Amino acid sequence: MKFIGREKELLSLEKEYNRDSSFVVIYGRRRVGKTTLIKEFIKNKTAFYYLATQELESQSMKRFAGVIGRTTKNSLLQNAAFSDWLDLFRVVAEYSPNKKKVLVIDEFPYLVKTNPAFPSILQNAWDEILKDSNVMLILCGSLIGMMQKHALSYDSPLYGRRTAQIRLMPLKFTDVYNYSSLPFKSAVEHYSVTGGVPKYLEFFCGDNLAEQLEETVLSKNGFLYEEPHFLLSDEVQVPINYFSIIKAIADGNHKLGKIGTVLNLDSPALTPYLNTLSDLGFVEKQVPITEKNPEKSRKGLYFISDNFVRFWFRYIYPYKGELELDNIQIVKDEINKDFSEKFVAFSYETICMDIFAKLCAKKTIDFIPSKIGSYWLNDYEGDTQIDVMAVDTVNKTLFAGECKYHRAAVDADVYFNLKKKIESSSEIQNAFSGYKILYGVFSKSGFTERLLDLNKENENIILINEDKVI
Repeated sequence: MKFIGREKELLSLEKEYNRDSSFVVIYGRRRVGKTTLIKEFIKNKTAFYYLATQELESQSMKRFAGVIGRTTKNSLLQNAAFSDWLDLFRVVAEYSPNKKKVLVIDEFPYLVKTNPAFPSILQNAWDEILKDSNVMLILCGSLIGMMQKHALSYDSPLYGRRTAQIRLMPLKFTDVYNYSSLPFKSAVEHYSVTGGVPKYLEFFCGDNLAEQLEETVLSKNGFLYEEPHFLLSDEVQVPINYFSIIKAIADGNHKLGKIGTVLNLDSPALTPYLNTLSDLGFVEKQVPITEKNPEKSRKGLYFISDNFVRFWFRYIYPYKGELELDNIQIVKDEINKDFSEKFVAFSYETICMDIFAKLCAKKTIDFIPSKIGSYWLNDYEGDTQIDVMAVDTVNKTLFAGECKYHRAAVDADVYFNLKKKIESSSEIQNAFSGYKILYGVFSKSGFTERLLDLNKENENIILINEDKVI
């Protein structure tokens, strides 16, 4: 699979590379493309790339020496025995002292697991050896909790040393779609499953999604059959508690109280688990865009933010017993029942937010979003719900949009209903008094003549078919 997107991340790394002294921390969930990003960055650069594994520290030093030996073309180092990490770091620093070098330590947490003192050793190496030796240091890791604790937190010996950090997230839909040969509908369906995780995209590159799902996810031998187990087991000590919470949310329980009722837990006991899941990128707390203090809002709802995890808990987890007996048809029937109308349609709303942001960035839509989200009144399942809302505080403009993943062209009634929601909501009117309102309708299947005619007459209506403004 060819390298996709990551323009901002590469620019940040190049900026750091051009500094006299730079120490970058890159972290993010497994399979999100951290190593691929690093390897793209170090192309045509003098770089020492070391991938840590779970092994004895003496073996780690030996392999590190081998990496240095191959990079410096010093065959003696490949067989040398080292007992002190500082000696290894000195070899890196002393090689071509007038030439910029990049030292990458990938899967840094494994070194910490082997030797809890390694962050202190690295701190000493940075302060005394690497910082002033024309070296750019990159620490990378997939265990988010450990990266935050040992590379980023105030309590870490490395605190205050880094010059930049990148939390690598899955690719945006627009980045994936730009490089894809799939038609828009198929691209949306694929993204609803993969969520833009590069490794997953490798398995879902053709147009036959059903066949790929059967081979990769539904089959006991499939690469992603047990994926959420692996992701959670690496990060938390008791995965079953977190599985139960994710399952409760997947079943449609989005309020803190409802999740607690299902699990027979009160809110104080539940909150730390939800915070951990949020930190790991599995779950996110959303609040209506009208909220001025999101962190303190009591209107927050919890959603599964990882598309594949949401798919797995919707279609795989409830039928693990049947799948263990190779009864794949029951899951295929469930997917055929509501995959497009419910599962994909839900993901389409997030995709529309990304499309809107990209159109604004390209100046196709004259709007400078300070925040993009959605809106609901009291209950997410209530009538007053708006799929996409964005605020332009510079120009005092509000964007309200509805996302329709319909087979048929979208009619003008959608616009009229949206306009009515805005006009009848005292909460929206009070929060954005004096703001100009733009009304948007997103559709994968186009628009009726009636809505197209309205669009021609009203400059405040924006129609977005697939990823383009009409």
